[in-house]
Amino acid sequence: MASTARAIDGSNHDDNAQVIASRTLRKVDMRLIPLLFITYMFNFMDKTILSSASVFGLIDDTHLVGQQYSWVSSIFYFGYFFWEVPTNYLIPRLPVAKYMAANTFFWGAVVALTAACVNYGGLLAVRFLLGIAEATITPAFMFITTTWYTRDEIPFRTGIWFSGNSIGGLAASLLAYGIGHIEHPLRPWMWMFIILGVATFLWGFVLLAFLPDSISKATFLTPQEREFMAHRAVIAGTGRTEKTHWKWEQAVECIQDPKTWHLFAIAILTQIPNGGTQNFGNLVIKSFGFTSLESTLINIPSSVVSASTITITGWMAGRYRQMNCILIVGIVTLSIIGSALIYARAHHVPLGAQLFGYFLLATGPGALPLAMSLVQANYRGVTKKMTMTAMMFVAYCAGNIAGPQLFRASEAPTYQTSFRAILICYIISGGLAVSLRVYLQFVNKRRDREEGVQGNAGLSGAVGGKVVEERRRGNNEVSDLVRSVDLRPEDYEDVTDWKTVGFRYRL
Repeated sequence: MASTARAIDGSNHDDNAQVIASRTLRKVDMRLIPLLFITYMFNFMDKTILSSASVFGLIDDTHLVGQQYSWVSSIFYFGYFFWEVPTNYLIPRLPVAKYMAANTFFWGAVVALTAACVNYGGLLAVRFLLGIAEATITPAFMFITTTWYTRDEIPFRTGIWFSGNSIGGLAASLLAYGIGHIEHPLRPWMWMFIILGVATFLWGFVLLAFLPDSISKATFLTPQEREFMAHRAVIAGTGRTEKTHWKWEQAVECIQDPKTWHLFAIAILTQIPNGGTQNFGNLVIKSFGFTSLESTLINIPSSVVSASTITITGWMAGRYRQMNCILIVGIVTLSIIGSALIYARAHHVPLGAQLFGYFLLATGPGALPLAMSLVQANYRGVTKKMTMTAMMFVAYCAGNIAGPQLFRASEAPTYQTSFRAILICYIISGGLAVSLRVYLQFVNKRRDREEGVQGNAGLSGAVGGKVVEERRRGNNEVSDLVRSVDLRPEDYEDVTDWKTVGFRYRL
């Protein structure tokens, strides 16, 4: 394979590696990030509009009693769980953009059909199907992000598209507030599902037209730019994702890896609170003494807090390679304070303090994208990474299934059991983040001793020794390494982080 240096120099003698890197990365960002961000907005809006619908007549119109609304909330994650492993197997084997578009058509149709539900059974059916539809979105986005970006770029890009969750919450609140004034010819909650479902379905055509299946099929880039992006993934990312096949030994290695179980537990423990507050948020706000319409407006600053937390911590995790676990601890500390304030309201905590606690809880969703970025940046080998991705979202489902069940109708409006559980979950997850950081530090130091080379948490590893040699000469810029390192076919082999010399973990 010809070196990138020759390909680039041959295309334009006046361009240098830095200019090409900046120009190409900007083109990729402008194409991919808006598509991922807006899709994730729809993902969150379609999933959580149930909370707004619950205070606009859905519960009464569908005759839900007791814990039935909790099960309508939880059943979504049974569908998600059902399809999570199959979709992680399919994502690297199918044209990912076309798979995403087809999935979005199905997803939009299911959301719109929710408006036709008249009873508990109908709601259970459509919410289960919605879980199946949305199970593909986040694993596919993680796959796309690791395909296109370097280890230093992954946390910030993940933070940007994941913040679509929170902006989606803001948009859903505004939409619910507007639609909440419509009483005829359909009930407000029905219009919420119809409008969002149709918008999601139409968005599928945008994905079909503009989202590339892979680097090699990205027609918006020149051939030289496509080669440059492919080389970056090998030198400073986590390896090439095209033309790989399932390797059982990588799946076994993933299960044996201690960092796997740290991240798995963090995902469960941060998603139990998320599952509860996501579906009962409006009901909790109403319990503070606000009306249905006011509860939708109060969720707007909450969404801004969440989006800001995700974006800022994502940038910091990308900028500083040793900050990721510390940022998780910081987020859960704020969430601990918030849940403690709400839990204590049975002891006559002022309304302002309760509302402040609710806004502090809005930082909690920022823990998951940080954990996801650790998966994307610290796992090498396509099968190992997709196995870990599947496990993360099994944990995600388990947490979100359990979360709504902690909100017992008999305990309304204070929900003491739920906020006590939320407090405990965040305390344990903070401890696990500290433990994970200590473990990864230990492994990095051990590998430095055993391999006899100073590894780097921003690069892919040795790549046959060539990257290590360039770094010994003082060459650390990714764009310069892409230009100077002559990659050969064997450098594209699909190997894991355990078996890559010089690969070091982000903390």
